[in-house]
Amino acid sequence: MSATDGTGGGGTDSPAVRLQTLFEGHRLTPTQRRIAHSMVRRASEVPFLSSVELAELAGVSQPSVTRFAVALGFDGYPALRRHLREVAPAEPVADTGSCNEYQQAVEAEIENLRHLAEALADPAPVREAGRALAASRPLPVLGLRAAAAQAHGFAYFAAKVHADVRLLDEGGTMLHDRIDAAVRAGASALLCFALPRHPREVVDALAHAKGAGLTVVTVADSAFAPVAKVSDLLLPAAVGTGLAFDTACAPMLLGRVLLEAMCDDLPDAQARLEEFDTKAAARGLFVD
Repeated sequence: MSATDGTGGGGTDSPAVRLQTLFEGHRLTPTQRRIAHSMVRRASEVPFLSSVELAELAGVSQPSVTRFAVALGFDGYPALRRHLREVAPAEPVADTGSCNEYQQAVEAEIENLRHLAEALADPAPVREAGRALAASRPLPVLGLRAAAAQAHGFAYFAAKVHADVRLLDEGGTMLHDRIDAAVRAGASALLCFALPRHPREVVDALAHAKGAGLTVVTVADSAFAPVAKVSDLLLPAAVGTGLAFDTACAPMLLGRVLLEAMCDDLPDAQARLEEFDTKAAARGLFVD
């Protein structure tokens, strides 16, 4: 039994994009989102994995894989796998057998960037996000724990073109108060960077922000991340998991893309940048 009549995309879509389309519109449990995320990350291999192998890849039980297939509308995992072989055929995979573990981590990040480039073939979501962020005065930018660096980097550059950027990179009992203060000051949107492991505090903060009337734009490692249900617009960018600590080149780059989209909707962005350069030169801020 097939869950869909088509791939949901053009012939140039990658296996990962076609898998993403297959999962869209289904209400998945956290375990099922974990399976879906694992499948997207290994899209070229998944059509040839057994249910046991997929369970091991996702770190779940084999019955969970079967229930996942049924949740997508298939009679069982064999039917899902047959469908995957039709809509997400394998692509040539680079031979990394001669690469050491550090090189393999870099190759994995390059693949994450390729997936991001494919997703950006449709620029509409990023442009929509850019408009929302540009219009918010002030603009709160949230990122806790592993995502704090991404939030800090975005806020640093955004402050050069946006009149009022408020960095929220510390949790605690004051976090909701700071969101409320931004709302009282006129904020209409909030940008969040959410990366593994996802702090419960971030999910709670985004739910609070939505309840306060903010449009929540989130950059996350997966469309199936726990923050998806409390985000109005979620932009996925995968993280690398080949080293002891995750690498986040794709989320960082997506943050810069969002900055560009935001600048496009700020009429005085270029003038602000030129003013900063003039003042920096006068103060001798930089040696180059």
